[in-house]
Amino acid sequence: MKEKLYTIPVNDAFATPCECPVCKMKKTLETDAIDYTMGPSYMEDDIREETNRLGFCSKHVKMLYGNQNRLGLALMLKTHMDKTIEDLTALSENSPKVKGSLFKKSVESNSVKDYVDTLDSSCFVCNRIENTFNRYLITLLHLYKTDRSFQDKLNASKGLCTTHYSMLYNLAATNLSGDTLTKFYSDINKLYLENMKRVRDDLDWFISKFDYRFANEPWKNSKDALPRAITKTNSIVNELQ
Repeated sequence: MKEKLYTIPVNDAFATPCECPVCKMKKTLETDAIDYTMGPSYMEDDIREETNRLGFCSKHVKMLYGNQNRLGLALMLKTHMDKTIEDLTALSENSPKVKGSLFKKSVESNSVKDYVDTLDSSCFVCNRIENTFNRYLITLLHLYKTDRSFQDKLNASKGLCTTHYSMLYNLAATNLSGDTLTKFYSDINKLYLENMKRVRDDLDWFISKFDYRFANEPWKNSKDALPRAITKTNSIVNELQ
């Protein structure tokens, strides 16, 4: 079955001024995922099974707490804790065996540590975001290949953050080819570097404004340079502006 393309959210993201439209797409997905998790879905057996197994990362559990559905979050965390206690009770009964000589010992794989490491790196909300976000990136490349107006929209944007520039650069190799791939690399390199320099220059002037010699000079485009620079370098959008 042909995989779904998400042309509307991709086009919408590039229609709104932003230092990284890909960050904007991901932020929208994150907001939707939080709303979905805290909506009626948390009472569904299959969803609860997933939240019990995966839990939530630190970032997203804070966002879930801020959603104000405290009862829903409490129910999910309670059954997640039930499963964690049950699993670790069973695993902890089998302590790792030490083998080898007195002076050279090695410990067999620690199932408790493996379990907790896996738990620490899993998140129901992250999973829900990533599955759709990856399709957004594929859709972006598909639009670049098939829609000249989207090429123009991409090139007219304010560029990308470093992380999403790299992701698209690497993903293009398996989704584009020939002259289209060559043109995409040329466009995205120019788009990224020119806009990074633009924000860097705004940030430089923002710094200069703290020097008494420039106190009476205009701010130009530098008043919001710091949050825009953080978008470019750390893929954080909206929260700081």
